[in-house]
Amino acid sequence: MQDQKESNELSVEIRPMKFEDIDQVDEINKLSFSNPWSRESFERELSSNRIAHYFVAIHENKIIGFVGLWIIFQEAQITTIAVHPNYRGRKVGEKLLDFIIDYCQKNLVKNIILEVRVSNTIAQNLYYKKGFKKVGVRKWYYKDGEDALVMVKKLTL
Repeated sequence: MQDQKESNELSVEIRPMKFEDIDQVDEINKLSFSNPWSRESFERELSSNRIAHYFVAIHENKIIGFVGLWIIFQEAQITTIAVHPNYRGRKVGEKLLDFIIDYCQKNLVKNIILEVRVSNTIAQNLYYKKGFKKVGVRKWYYKDGEDALVMVKKLTL
């Protein structure tokens, strides 16, 4: 069974997001979230937010996932992370998260913070696996009224 799981894993290249990536990112965003970011939000993040860092996962010349974060001094806030539904369960999200953790360590970040829907146990399990701990709940965080778990990973520098 383990061999089957490993063969299901995709090799991906992770690189900084560019403006020309936004069409593909926007498609994944709309497929992944009930209240997706606007295309303009991604454009604004890339063009004028100096604390923003966005990356895409590429498989066979196609963007299949993305992640974004803000770094403010020694803290990072993961703003968004998503994998195209056709590629979920193949370790793409895990590779994006590993990349971000490594990126944060290289940038001397001490804590990575994120919010995740209380109903999104698949994502929560990944975050727990990568060393994130639940530190609180934001009531009615999402527009539909769902609460968010606040999770933090402390990094050793």
